[in-house]
Amino acid sequence: MTDPTDREASIEWMVRRFYELGLADAVLGPIFRAAIHDWEGHIRLVADFWSRSILGTSRYAGNPYAPHMRLDFEPEAFEHWLKAFETAATESLSAEDAARAIGVARHMAGSYKAGLFPFTGPDGRPARKPPKIGKGEEGRGKGGA
Repeated sequence: MTDPTDREASIEWMVRRFYELGLADAVLGPIFRAAIHDWEGHIRLVADFWSRSILGTSRYAGNPYAPHMRLDFEPEAFEHWLKAFETAATESLSAEDAARAIGVARHMAGSYKAGLFPFTGPDGRPARKPPKIGKGEEGRGKGGA
């Protein structure tokens, strides 16, 4: 069995590597720069989350979804997020821990995308808001004219 302190160090390294990759990404970089102001505090918080997710520790007890509701980004960001995360996890963690982390990340991305973009826009893309109803359509389907 691997020393838990080594695994914790690997998790922190993964988080740092993820943000290194994310900051270099044309889609993620602007999102991260706008949202994160205390980098060391944020890295500790995210490392605590992944420690709980990978190792089952009790270091994180927050709600990871809520802060993401305030971020301004398009659905395509999830693909970039997963690519950066999977690269960081594969480079930083043991194969077993990387597989666990990537599984959690894929589930999170799907859940967050469904929660943050629950509608379909007129262009067929996921949207945060329902499509606007045109004039004369307000009462249709509800017994109206």
